[in-house]
Amino acid sequence: MLFQTTKQTLSRAFCLSTAIVSLGVSNNAWALFSDDEARKAILDLRKSLATTQLELQSEIDKLKTENAALRGKVEELEKQGEDINASQKTYYQDLDSRLGNFEPRTATIEGVSGTVQPGEKKTYDDALKAFQAGNLKKADEGFSAFAAKYSKSPYLPLVLYWGSNSKYANKDYAGAINQLQNLIKKYPTHPRIPSAMVTLGNAQLESGNQTAAKKTFSDIIAKYPDTESAKEAQQLMATTK
Repeated sequence: MLFQTTKQTLSRAFCLSTAIVSLGVSNNAWALFSDDEARKAILDLRKSLATTQLELQSEIDKLKTENAALRGKVEELEKQGEDINASQKTYYQDLDSRLGNFEPRTATIEGVSGTVQPGEKKTYDDALKAFQAGNLKKADEGFSAFAAKYSKSPYLPLVLYWGSNSKYANKDYAGAINQLQNLIKKYPTHPRIPSAMVTLGNAQLESGNQTAAKKTFSDIIAKYPDTESAKEAQQLMATTK
């Protein structure tokens, strides 16, 4: 558009100059007329350029607005996609949990694999919640009932661990010692063993068997030297006469 307008203006000026020369107009008159036409052509050109710039700027602004709108739609679609994925994940987790209440399923709990029976996890969770709430009697009863009913459960090491801690906190030191020794013998490589041995040593101390307690603390330091349990055992050894 700009090129066409400029071309028409220059063409008009050229034709006019040819006509004036043919009519024998004086040089002064031609010079004056030519300047006027040139100025007009420049003004027309400037006006055309300004119009074109405004049109281009308008197009740029329009494209920016459309681009921002598209970006917003893309972000919204991405968010919807994330929400859908999260919703599907929650749905399948919930479905898996519901199915677990009706049929046996295979699970690995802290490195121990086995079959989890319907209602088994809820029984464990209820006992653990009771322990965390400080209801030690209810917790001990819940863990004992679990151990009796689900003797081959992958949750059993945790049941023995938390059950013995319930007994220890409830000052049933003999019960805690018996259960901890059972845990250590049955699951010697379980990740809870170092901590369980600390509780065992404390229960032995509380029951007055310092010799057994010292041996337990020494075993912790020797077998698990780079653990927090070993540091705790060293501190307990230092305070044991």
